[in-house]
Amino acid sequence: MSSSPTDAGGSMTEVFACVLARDLKLASRRRIDALLPLAFFIVAISLFPLGVGPETAMLRDMAPGVVWVCALLASMLSVGSLFAGDHGDGSLEQMLLAPQSAVALAAAKCCAHWLVTGLPLIVATPLVGLLFDMSGPALAALVAGLVLGTPILSLLGALGAALTLGLRSGGMLLILIVLPLAIPALIFGAGAVGTVESGMSASGHFSLLAALLITTVIGVPLAISAALRISTE
Repeated sequence: MSSSPTDAGGSMTEVFACVLARDLKLASRRRIDALLPLAFFIVAISLFPLGVGPETAMLRDMAPGVVWVCALLASMLSVGSLFAGDHGDGSLEQMLLAPQSAVALAAAKCCAHWLVTGLPLIVATPLVGLLFDMSGPALAALVAGLVLGTPILSLLGALGAALTLGLRSGGMLLILIVLPLAIPALIFGAGAVGTVESGMSASGHFSLLAALLITTVIGVPLAISAALRISTE
């Protein structure tokens, strides 16, 4: 007897909620691992003012690109193990048994990764922006861009992790897969700050970031679910 669309939708919601709660609980038990991307983000950004000197004009110009690149690298630190643990102990295969669970599983994993990694980076960005002597509007544009862009980085990173699951050189391949896909988000996010500093509206950059976010939210979980099923066959 086939399930109705309502039952399938309810089941997907339950899978999403259970996997999200499970991953957040596991992250709370491994706090050092969860805080490692945030620590890397802060330390890496803090080194740039020390290396290039105290010239405020140069720091302001380079701040958006530095923050976005460090956010990408910090996001990649933890995404490699997003599915590896479940794949190693066999629980991933069990979670993929239900036909409708793969997409919900992928979406929940991406959401948990953003809550643990992306959201703390956004919260820390205003403090980091002070190191580069950024103005209030420029800092607000940087934070707004990260709000739209960091979920994209988590989704793309999860896709790379799913495609490289079980491979020996998966870490290097993950970077090679994700980096080209993430370049548009970095360009539009950093460009929004430059536009604001020039006295113009950054609505065009934010609209493009929002379009990228919608596209990845719709398409990437489907691609991740397909990649996970191939990796576990």
